[in-house]
Amino acid sequence: MANIVGIIPARMGSSRFPGKPMYPIAGVPMIGHCYFRAAASRRLDDLYVATCDEEIAEYIESVGGKAVMTSDSHTRASDRTAEALGHIERQTGKRVDIVVMIQGDEPMLRPEMIDEAVMPMLGDPSVLVTNLMAPLKDAEEHDDINEVKVVVDRNSFALYFSREPIPSPRKGGPKVKGLKQVCIIPFRRDFLLKFNDLEPTPLEIAESVDMLRVLEHGYRVKMVPTRYDVYSVDTQEDRRWVESLLAKDDLLPKYRSKALKRVVETCGAD
Repeated sequence: MANIVGIIPARMGSSRFPGKPMYPIAGVPMIGHCYFRAAASRRLDDLYVATCDEEIAEYIESVGGKAVMTSDSHTRASDRTAEALGHIERQTGKRVDIVVMIQGDEPMLRPEMIDEAVMPMLGDPSVLVTNLMAPLKDAEEHDDINEVKVVVDRNSFALYFSREPIPSPRKGGPKVKGLKQVCIIPFRRDFLLKFNDLEPTPLEIAESVDMLRVLEHGYRVKMVPTRYDVYSVDTQEDRRWVESLLAKDDLLPKYRSKALKRVVETCGAD
């Protein structure tokens, strides 16, 4: 059986929303939502948060989770994930087969999404990396530079990623379905390490999309449709919207009390 480990890279120094991993949403720090929801995946054998910030590590450990301290020099989530992978293998003495990189800014992720993303790797050893994808909901999302758009071939392998509107709304219109990347990204262990050794590429830099490095070096990214709606949090407006949706969420009551442990203890200490 494959040893599948989830890693959530997180840092307080986000340029668009500083401190957002610990920002409360429905009372729970955003990283807490991501951790507890990912932990419910049936496919993960273990789960860690990789961070350079003691505040994040202390919170995760206080609620019974596992944190791995990493360098504060990383600018890419994949670099932080790869460093954490090395620490985890040394600590556990076990080789990881598949590393699922889970973004820490999607507090409404469903554990089933991790299962969806991993599935193609279990059935096809030639698949080195997968991404989830979901339909773009409207023109506003199509134009949003915080949403990474993707176009795929007939076998659902990525052709291109961009923060700009692709495919062209002027040419394709409603006839071509717009898709966005959803940042649950499983890598085969060795390919994650290889990916981080590959030279950064011009399109990757221009678009600020890591997966373009894979394409530009001649590898393929398998895109996997997800059945679930997700909302990344990049602004305060995003946070308020997600908080309103969580009021009706069926998973939140299952972990809320445990996720609040560190928050309550900290408030009590004051």
